[in-house]
Amino acid sequence: MRAIIQRVTEASCVVEGVTTGSINSGFLVLLGIEDADTTEDLEWLSQKIVNMRIFADENDLMNKSLSDIDGNILLISQFTLFAATKKGNRPGFTRAARPDKAIPLYEEMIRKLSALLQKEIQTGIFGADMKISLLNDGPVTIMIDTKNKE
Repeated sequence: MRAIIQRVTEASCVVEGVTTGSINSGFLVLLGIEDADTTEDLEWLSQKIVNMRIFADENDLMNKSLSDIDGNILLISQFTLFAATKKGNRPGFTRAARPDKAIPLYEEMIRKLSALLQKEIQTGIFGADMKISLLNDGPVTIMIDTKNKE
């Protein structure tokens, strides 16, 4: 799994003119799922997301997590995080999981993040043409890959 985590002061997702998810302070998480992903990847990544300390403390240092600030998550499925760009100018997406594998993992990630934060997670719609708006705070943007745990 790959996740792009953006610290935001606000973010929203609109599908066909209807807002499907909207948050104030927290994380916009773009989530890519590949065929090789398992529930172990999901467990590890969900813990990383919830416990990531990238919010300012009283000394203006990045020491606080989502829980510490009562932050929110807007989770968006994004298969393009597995774009292959080595050959040519048109990316390939063969590493991205097909919907029959990706949807159950995406839905499980929603449940897991919700349970860890003890609140509802806002989302987009899997496979839809989504319009994402955000106000990146910092900017702070972090990429995590469960197959390359740096």
